[in-house]
Amino acid sequence: MTSLFARVFRPRARSGHLTFTVYTRVQCCCCHKALDLLKDFQRGHGFQITEVDIDADAELVAKYGNEVPVVAVNGKVRFRGVVNPALLERLLMAEGQENDVSPARVEES
Repeated sequence: MTSLFARVFRPRARSGHLTFTVYTRVQCCCCHKALDLLKDFQRGHGFQITEVDIDADAELVAKYGNEVPVVAVNGKVRFRGVVNPALLERLLMAEGQENDVSPARVEES
């Protein structure tokens, strides 16, 4: 099991290949919280964030309704209603490891 010290001080995997699409509504406080959390993680991981107001598209309103915020990562919905920071961190670490082609990573295989 990885120690707390190792988890805190290990280098973060870069996730620049990821695009987070956040489906929101203007007067949605949960949406603002989700965006703030994602922006905090964005500084450390380097992924892209696209915000989409569902009220501008009747089809999106029908699809997501009151479930916002809905967060899709590279097109796959990963969060609905709330973004869990622990699950987000795991997702980013897993995605970063999958795309890490450093020599150390190749030797592990």
